[in-house]
Amino acid sequence: MATWLITGCSTGLGRALAESALKAGHQVVLTARDPSSIADLAAAYPETALAERLDVTDKARIGEVVEAALARFGQIDVLVNNAGYGYRAAVEEADDTDVHHLFATNVFGAVHLIQAVLPGMRERRSGTILNISSIGARLTPSGSGFYSATKAALEGITGSLRKEVAPLGIRAVVVEPGAFRTDFAGRSLTQSARAITDYAPTAGVRRKENDKVHGTQPGDPVLAARALLAVADSDDPPALLLLGNDALQAYTAGRDALDTDVQNWRAVSAGTDLVG
Repeated sequence: MATWLITGCSTGLGRALAESALKAGHQVVLTARDPSSIADLAAAYPETALAERLDVTDKARIGEVVEAALARFGQIDVLVNNAGYGYRAAVEEADDTDVHHLFATNVFGAVHLIQAVLPGMRERRSGTILNISSIGARLTPSGSGFYSATKAALEGITGSLRKEVAPLGIRAVVVEPGAFRTDFAGRSLTQSARAITDYAPTAGVRRKENDKVHGTQPGDPVLAARALLAVADSDDPPALLLLGNDALQAYTAGRDALDTDVQNWRAVSAGTDLVG
């Protein structure tokens, strides 16, 4: 039995993971901005679930939640940084306040949680951190530049973190889901107030009023949750876990296209060293 702290448990992957972990006999600190959305899970598992209000942009509250988790369960073995939301806008359309809040949630919220749980993990020389990114970090679709940037930032941080904590017995994993059948588009997707006509054929296609993907996503959140449980239980977890066949295909296509570019420009790249 391990103790998990999972952010963003009200819906989607976070809720599916929390429920799966509880069913598997783990102790789970459930967090959500609205605690009423997770009250049913806490009531169903009174001995092993702790429901806490958490907006990950509130650094002080993060500390309080970690303290509550330690007081109840003694330690945190697995941190899942799942809380976050999407933002659609062409780069030129984006509002500064929107972008700053997006980074505060998707990047700095995760960082502050990592910093809050690491002292205990370092002391025990064990722990697992699962940072939920997105295949969007690799695809960088038009209209999702800033969302993709937050996930790419989280992945860069996780890569360095993995090297820093590995000698201490702590594991850090990037998780890149593809499209999953959740209510992400309804509850967790925002967009710029301004829409520039010139971007209608690119970013405009993916604005909420034009997006036809919702309800057709191929991924099953319950199966994704099972995969995450398996990763946390593994003696050799991956640096990167892709979730979904669409994510696998996108990763492969993106890798091959980038490799082609690199090879086509190899001579130019190699010709920039000092001579002699």
